[in-house]
Amino acid sequence: MNREEKRLNGEYVYRGKIINLRVDDALVSNGNVAKREVVEHNGGVCVAALTDKNEILLVKQFRYPYMEFTLEIPAGKRDGDEEPLKCGIRELREETGATAEIIISLGEMYPTPGYCTEILWMYAAKGLTFGETDLDEDEFIEVSRVPLKDAVDMVLKGEIKDAKTQTAILKVNELVRRGEF
Repeated sequence: MNREEKRLNGEYVYRGKIINLRVDDALVSNGNVAKREVVEHNGGVCVAALTDKNEILLVKQFRYPYMEFTLEIPAGKRDGDEEPLKCGIRELREETGATAEIIISLGEMYPTPGYCTEILWMYAAKGLTFGETDLDEDEFIEVSRVPLKDAVDMVLKGEIKDAKTQTAILKVNELVRRGEF
């Protein structure tokens, strides 16, 4: 049985700086019409950057939706149709002051596929040199260096709650373990 759904029509109920929200009518596989709420997001990138001492760069920042501080790898949204790799290089430098000699793709992830179009492109970086940060005017970040092994433990203990950070840390750790990064 075909389980695909077909968008019949939709209406935007909100258009914002970061997201748009639309409500669609969708034809589902049993022939019924269902409402689908869709958050449109331009996507973003994240970079798991390792120092020469095998420490991962983490940023601590206040996340308003949760009203708490989170530990995350450097990340940010794409500007328009900005190429993901260029966005990752830019975000790493802006948030941590770091530039990398080597950057590899860790793939894409869909952080919330049930209602959002956001795609996150994940990268790993090493061969870091450091300069000045260039934060947005409403961005307040504290950068720390955490041994990769400790970061994995923090993920497993639930101390790092951010999904992209969990995924990238575990991927980088496995690549390092295999001798592939």
